[in-house]
Amino acid sequence: MELALKVVALVVATFGTAALSAIAGFGGGVLLLPVFVAVLGPRDAVAVLTVAQLAGNGSRVWFNRHEVDRRLVGVFAVGAVPAAAAGALLFATAPLPALTRAIGVFLLVMVAWRRWKPQAARLDDTAFAALGAASGFGSALVGSVGPMVAPFFLSHGLLKGAYIGTEAAAAVVMHLTKLVVFGAAAVLTASSAVVGLALAPAATAGAWVGKKTVDRLSAPVFVLVVEVGLIVSGLLLTVTG
Repeated sequence: MELALKVVALVVATFGTAALSAIAGFGGGVLLLPVFVAVLGPRDAVAVLTVAQLAGNGSRVWFNRHEVDRRLVGVFAVGAVPAAAAGALLFATAPLPALTRAIGVFLLVMVAWRRWKPQAARLDDTAFAALGAASGFGSALVGSVGPMVAPFFLSHGLLKGAYIGTEAAAAVVMHLTKLVVFGAAAVLTASSAVVGLALAPAATAGAWVGKKTVDRLSAPVFVLVVEVGLIVSGLLLTVTG
């Protein structure tokens, strides 16, 4: 019975957070990680989360494939790939809760900054590649940094499907890099890979439901949903680490 409850908890949490991510473009990993840690333990949690997020983000890319800004994803990947690999190697020995709290504070500052200077978060290609590096490194350590990059993708004028698909494509690049390193460092075991793959249908279904929901939102409401999500994620990360 206890095993069955754990399975139900993982499936329901994966579906719900995948739907949330498909609506806001982020937040699923932040909310899903505590559930995975409680059920699987911290080391396996990040590995399984990476597999599940790869399925969820991959689905979001597919559902919004015609709106993805491929050039922006490429710029992001220049920094994200090597940094995600370095962060994954570091994670194999030392996860860093302090980084999680720092990201939380950063998110709260970014929401205020976006409201104060809406164009200030727009970065040129060099700075965006640097953002990719910071995101790739942080993602490998804390499992998900989707909320951290949201303001910068929004600042490029991406809305709804374009924003959701482009941010998800950038996340796929990071997750694939992390999985390669996790596998080489024996962090991703056969059992954790199986668990992650078993959750893929729930992640895909959640992404589909989220896509159908976001199509019905107006642009102002969509931005408001994203910013509320940033505030909630920032507070959660700052308090819990």
